[in-house]
Amino acid sequence: MKNETLRPVDRQVIALEVNGERTEMLLPVHKTLLEVLREDMGLTGTKHGCELGECGTCTVLVGGKPELSCLVLPIQVQGQAVTTVEGMAHGSQLHPLQQAFAELGAAQCGYCTPGILLAAKSLVETNPAPTRDEIREALAGNLCRCTGYSKILDAVSLAASRMG
Repeated sequence: MKNETLRPVDRQVIALEVNGERTEMLLPVHKTLLEVLREDMGLTGTKHGCELGECGTCTVLVGGKPELSCLVLPIQVQGQAVTTVEGMAHGSQLHPLQQAFAELGAAQCGYCTPGILLAAKSLVETNPAPTRDEIREALAGNLCRCTGYSKILDAVSLAASRMG
């Protein structure tokens, strides 16, 4: 038998379901879900922030639950539905959260907004009438440096009341 050196796998075919569409891609195994969404799929609504899982700008929903895409490898989410901010609206019809954020001016620079919207979406889908404290807790992992959070909390409350 010949002494062969095993070469590590550096790429793998990954099947993803993102915003209701299934796709297969040959990806480097080290690439994060954030990088795949932005660089390979062109879904730039998911923002690139700290890369440490501390700011929440890269939040997406995986199976309806908020996940920090900078800390997740695509292979970890195979077979699960991934939702990005691009998947919230239906055509030109904004999601009620997006509509409330626009109406109340809950976004200033907008960098944190996609992650906050998705964390809020997960909350209102599991708790249709959240209290202000429950909203604060659900959004605790999403940092905003512009708004002071009051309008964000108001917008989530308004959307929840409209959706309920």
